[in-house]
Amino acid sequence: MRYVLMICSDETAGTDPELAAATGCGGWSEEMTRRGVIRGGAGLAPPDRATTVKVRGEEVLLTDGPFAETKDQIGGFSVIECAGLDEAIEIAARHPWAALGQIEIRPVDEPAPGTG
Repeated sequence: MRYVLMICSDETAGTDPELAAATGCGGWSEEMTRRGVIRGGAGLAPPDRATTVKVRGEEVLLTDGPFAETKDQIGGFSVIECAGLDEAIEIAARHPWAALGQIEIRPVDEPAPGTG
């Protein structure tokens, strides 16, 4: 199964973005690459650089910033492929950011074989 790990933290937690960039994933990415579970991922620019798009009728509406007013921010994501949720939880729990913020695990909603 494929899962997306959304790496999140609270903007008020005082995490230094430069330190986070320098620290990265603390070897997690390399370990997961050796295990063969990484399928992609990236860090994301800060929410103040986001643009949200909505279409209402024929009108395209743009908003600067994230889609929700929240202190929680998604700082990056990883796509993994593993046996199931138990292994995805083990992988997410090993990520250094799990100790600093939280990691949301979501299954990739893929069509059943032969249906799409």
